[in-house]
Formats: sequence, C-alpha cells, structure tokens
Amino acid sequence: MAMAHEEVSALTVRPLGAALGAEVTGLDLRQPLAPETIEALHAAWMEHLVLVLPGQPVSDAEQVAFARRFGDLEVHHQTILKSRALPEIFRVSNVDEDGKLMPAKHPTVSQLLITLMWHTDSSFRQVPSMGSILHGIEVTKKGGQTCFTNMYKVWEALPERLRAKVRGRRARHDFAYLGKLRQLKPLTEEERRAMPPVWQPMVRRHPATGRESLYISPIYNDAVEGMADDEAVALVRELAEFAGRDEFVYRHAWRPHDILMWDNRCTMHQITPYDPAERRVLHRATIAGDGPVLAA
Repeated sequence: MAMAHEEVSALTVRPLGAALGAEVTGLDLRQPLAPETIEALHAAWMEHLVLVLPGQPVSDAEQVAFARRFGDLEVHHQTILKSRALPEIFRVSNVDEDGKLMPAKHPTVSQLLITLMWHTDSSFRQVPSMGSILHGIEVTKKGGQTCFTNMYKVWEALPERLRAKVRGRRARHDFAYLGKLRQLKPLTEEERRAMPPVWQPMVRRHPATGRESLYISPIYNDAVEGMADDEAVALVRELAEFAGRDEFVYRHAWRPHDILMWDNRCTMHQITPYDPAERRVLHRATIAGDGPVLAA
C-alpha cells in the first residue's frame, strides 16, 4: 500500500494547452503499475483526453501489457498493418518488419497516409474503440506531428445551423470508403466481410463522463441519414473544417519513445505531412470499446 501511494505521488500531470492534452511524468511503463496508479492515470485521461508520457522505451509486449490495464485490445482485420509477432500491435510505419523503408506508393504507406485527414480509430466497428496508445519508436525530424481535436468543445461551439443538421441523425462509417478517397488497392472479400458498413449517431454521450460530443470520422463517413451522398460528404467536410480550428486542437511534435494515449470517444486526430523518404515507425495498441455508441 505504501509503495502504491509513493507511485501515485510521483505522478505529475502538466496541462499542455487550453483545448486538451497533458504531459504525465514520474512513471516507468516497463514496470507493473499499482491499481491506484492506473486509477489516477485514468482520471487524468478523462480530464485531459490526450496524455503524453515521454521517455518510455517500452517493448511491444510491455506496451500491450500496459494497454490491457484499461480493457481488452482490438486486433486489426488487415494483415498488412498488424505485427507478425504480436497481433495486438497495429504498425503505423513506412518501414516493413524486416527494417526496409517502403516507397511512398507502397499499398501500406498509401493507406496510412489517409490519416492526413481527421478521423477517429475503428469507428467502422459496431463497437468502436475506447482509446489508443501509440509509441513513437522512430520519428521524423520535420513534419509527422499528430494533431488532436476536442470534440466536446467542438459540439459546444457548433453553430445552431450545423447542430440542427446532425442532431438525431446517424452517419455511415464504411472502412471501404478509404479506397475511394485515395484510390487504394480494393479490399479483399474477406476484408469486406470482416468490416461491413455501420451506422453511428452523430452526437454521442461519453459512457464515463456523461458529456456530449460530435462524432464523425471523415475518412470513413460516406453517408448521412436523410441526405443525398454528395450533401452528406459536404456536411462531414464542413464539420471537420470547423473541428480543426486552433481553439480546439493540440499538436504533438514527436520525440523518440513518447507514448500518447487518447480517448477515441471524444477526440479526432490527424497527422501533418512529412517526407516519406524519412523513416517513421510508431506502434499502436487499441483499447476495445465496452459497448455500442450511446446516442446523446
């Protein structure tokens, strides 16, 4: 008990901006953490939405063990993106598992570059993810920042004209829409069967905080109830542009062995452009959701 108290006391939380984000120091994620420490970390996560834990040179197995403290983990349905050694690891990387830099036109790199657009992880699942934990192993010197937007604040500030268009409506989240946006290699039949389109409420209630937020994921949203497809895509684009305003956003410049954890239930994220000739290797563990999206 005394050791757990000392561990919690060593934890320091420093807000990073007015919109969202906080840096957490005083922890070593290579070591097992006491339940009280996980509870304190979770409380900080719910308050700040995005946590930055610098200087954490964890192995993939240690990252997965840490992520499991917050829930079950997703395994991605595409072989090209998950680790051969540890399937719970989603590889956000332009370097293959043999250490070779992949060209910009490689199908894996082309698909990952869609994250230059705003999105939220696994919104295409019937039960989308709770959160993501991303480890920066090799990071770019220029560009490649990860930007996060606070969807609580976006919903609170959204003009009534746009609120009226989304309130009570659902948007379709289709994994296959990626291919239409970037002319990617078509999905296999197995991939299509694994992830059929789903409809999610456009305003959701957070199961832990009870707060309402706008819920869109533009790289997957190709339709909105009661709208023509072109009207729906234009609406999602307008909502994404509003969500990207500076007052809602935290931009993270990566350092080696930063770990970021974010709440997919109330944020979106995107990356900034970077030189594809520069190595970029990040590994993600994705915490599964514990129930369907709650409509607000």
